[in-house]
Amino acid sequence: MAIASARVNQARYREFCRTAPHVPVFAQAWYLDACREGGAWDVALAEEDGRVVAALPYFFKQKGPFRYATMPPFVKWLGPYVLPEFRGVLKKEHGLLEELIRQLPPLAAFKQNFYPGSTNWLPFYWQKFRQTTYYTYRLHDLQNLKQVEAGLNRNIRRNLQKAREQVRVVNNLGPERFYAINKLSFDRQNLAMPYSWGQFERHDAALAANGARQLFFAVDAQERVHSAAYLIWDQQAAYYHLSGDDPALRDSGAGILLIWEAIRYASEVLGLDCFDFEGSMLPAVERIRVQFGAVQTPYFFVWKYNSRAFELLEKLRP
Repeated sequence: MAIASARVNQARYREFCRTAPHVPVFAQAWYLDACREGGAWDVALAEEDGRVVAALPYFFKQKGPFRYATMPPFVKWLGPYVLPEFRGVLKKEHGLLEELIRQLPPLAAFKQNFYPGSTNWLPFYWQKFRQTTYYTYRLHDLQNLKQVEAGLNRNIRRNLQKAREQVRVVNNLGPERFYAINKLSFDRQNLAMPYSWGQFERHDAALAANGARQLFFAVDAQERVHSAAYLIWDQQAAYYHLSGDDPALRDSGAGILLIWEAIRYASEVLGLDCFDFEGSMLPAVERIRVQFGAVQTPYFFVWKYNSRAFELLEKLRP
């Protein structure tokens, strides 16, 4: 019965995504399909007069006897989506959010990053959820690219000049080459790769099939790849999604050049007005975002433990 109900909800949500304006790429049903390895996704739906007007997609996993909602790989944000006509009217919006919360199944825990545009988590607070504020960094008014360029820090300009003397930017080296360069960045930090090639390939194939990604590579005269970047987008924004550098070639400034080329692509090719860096809270990374002129933008991490045993288990074995 639960499986049948999930399929019905997913089918209704797929239709909702096709008709609702500006559903973020991370919340699209096809994107969740591609990123569901290790778990599954479902969605809570709120209706008015038989029409779906709000949705809360969520990804859940199983750890022993505990089922919990968390963020899947490659999904930066989820959270509730409410049709624009119901936003800002607090009584109505609160009612819809309360209905979405009621629709959630019994879970040992719920943990989600809400999309930056989701600023009302009050009904979650009323239901004993907790919240931590994180930050991403965004460039706006991309259609005035000269103004964006004028806002670049001197350090960024210096790195752009240095990189242009050493590398050229190409887009045709493919996802396999990107994954290899992306992995080098984790190897350099002695970190395990957080996703397999199979996971990345499914994610990439879904984005490519939906015309929502572009790859960038900085290549020198010896055909060595200095840096790689992965841009995705929806109707609202372009997102600097993934990147990687060859540790032996990091001093060329190629990573900075690829960020700028991705910004240009978002402006000139996609015609978008917003470029999102997808974070970061790390001081060294934050500094670069600010040097590009990006604006600090808050988003909410909302969570709740419904099982004390699961909470203790996570503290012992995160």
